Amino acid sequence: MAVASSNRRQIETFIEMMSAERGASHNTLEAYGRDLSDYVEFLDKKQVNLETVTSEQIRGFLEFLQGQGLAVSTVQRRLSAVRQLHRFLYAEGIVQTNPADIIESPRTARTLPKVLSIAEVDLLLNTSRDNIEHAKGRKRLEAARLYCLLELLYATGLRVSELVSLPRTAFAGNPRLLNIKGKGGRERLVPISEAAGVAVRQYEEIARRQTEKQFAETDFLFPSRGKAGHLTRQHFALGLKSLAISVGLAAGKVSPHVLRHAFASHLLDGGADLRAVQQMLGHADISTTQIYTHILAERLKAVVEAHHPLAETQADDG
Repeated sequence: MAVASSNRRQIETFIEMMSAERGASHNTLEAYGRDLSDYVEFLDKKQVNLETVTSEQIRGFLEFLQGQGLAVSTVQRRLSAVRQLHRFLYAEGIVQTNPADIIESPRTARTLPKVLSIAEVDLLLNTSRDNIEHAKGRKRLEAARLYCLLELLYATGLRVSELVSLPRTAFAGNPRLLNIKGKGGRERLVPISEAAGVAVRQYEEIARRQTEKQFAETDFLFPSRGKAGHLTRQHFALGLKSLAISVGLAAGKVSPHVLRHAFASHLLDGGADLRAVQQMLGHADISTTQIYTHILAERLKAVVEAHHPLAETQADDG
């Protein structure tokens, strides 16, 4: 009992510090409390005091969590709370060493993104374009906007947040180049296809005709009366899913993010350089773009099999 009460006092002191000195929100404090409660419960059962816990015992706690079938992200979050606690105990001079310093986070397996085939993207684009001709009034404007969004997304690989909030000045200076201000305020130039340019002009023409005053007064390419002033990500995603269902594709297979992946994958498959794709996607670090290297590997394998002199010999031997 002495160990348990001592451990809980340390947790309470840590939570008080997070509230008073760091101004943590009520929800944050509750989350820390839940995560650390699991930790001290584990230590209590082993009669281990927070002041004497070792790195191996912390690893034992992580193994215990993984054994419960928890998601890697959940284990990572609880380890983060444990690290913060031990950092606090060390900073306060309650302990002489920080046993959590050398603990590595469990790694999240990087799954390959879902990717639509070129034929599936063509089906979405062609159907969306045809829908404009068969629609009237407000529905025609919505159809033109959806087609414009699709063409721009597949032509540029923009993040959906960048796409729906595009300012009308993004095309200033060159109708074939978009000036994008992305994450961290980083700016980049992204070329657009001729088809995307045509889709933008068609949409703007219909928008001006139907909502001249609203379109003239807005700074956004895709304006909305909502709080943000522009079309929301959710509204675009719903329109895209509805289109997918109409052409016989599973709604869960299609999203703005999946189209961004399709843009990158199809570019690389067609021979684009990884650095160029990194620039267009707006990735600060090329390691983020390297999730697509499986496509490069498959292409190199095909090149070797098609052109290496030994490949034909090995095929004949087989």
